[in-house]
Amino acid sequence: MGDIFFLLILFAAGLLYSSVGHAGASGYLAAMALFGLAPEVMKPTALTLNILVAAIATIQFYRAGYFSWKIFWPFAISSIPFAYIGGAMSLPGNIYKQIVGIVLIFAAYHFFMQRQSATVNSTRPLPVPAAIFAGAGIGLLSGTVGVGGGIFLTPLVLYMGWAGTKTTASVSAAFILMNSISGLAGHISSVSSLPPEIYVWAFAALLGGIIGSGLGSRRLANPTLYSLLAVVLVIAGGKFILV
Repeated sequence: MGDIFFLLILFAAGLLYSSVGHAGASGYLAAMALFGLAPEVMKPTALTLNILVAAIATIQFYRAGYFSWKIFWPFAISSIPFAYIGGAMSLPGNIYKQIVGIVLIFAAYHFFMQRQSATVNSTRPLPVPAAIFAGAGIGLLSGTVGVGGGIFLTPLVLYMGWAGTKTTASVSAAFILMNSISGLAGHISSVSSLPPEIYVWAFAALLGGIIGSGLGSRRLANPTLYSLLAVVLVIAGGKFILV
């Protein structure tokens, strides 16, 4: 029963995250935290699932015509090398858990606020130097923790009014894909820690990603589902910080 529930969380994370151009890493980390997986397994597993789902989301949103190279490249040009550096960093287990717990709670806040978002059409120009600086910081943190950085990039772009909701989702998907590949490459030896069940987990996350990105590239997801996901992230984040 526990294995089925774990797969359902992975499926739900892939579906809900991909609907807004994310790949689900914080959701996968939350699931692994709830089921007590070891930290050395969590980072490469989250990044591997991220790559698969982000690739699907990138293709779906790109085909829908929402991708903007002008928004993407200033963030990506600095985030990719710094994600590699972060991926090469290996933090002590207790410090890693604390950082992941904080990231999960931040992700919960982001998804709770996402339920209230609407499509925004902004013409505010993107300041390239600021985007490059932000991309470096997001890339380093993403590679270190084992996420793609979408939970940081999306609220930043939307809050600053640099792009509308759909364009932000499309850019975030590609950003997450590149960062996840770079982060995993930075710690390629960690791939040996992937559990044998990774194929089944990947299928669950991919199925959710295909459905979610298909829906998200055409319409916004149900706000109630965002709230439920936020609750799961808070519980998992709290477990990491307090236990």
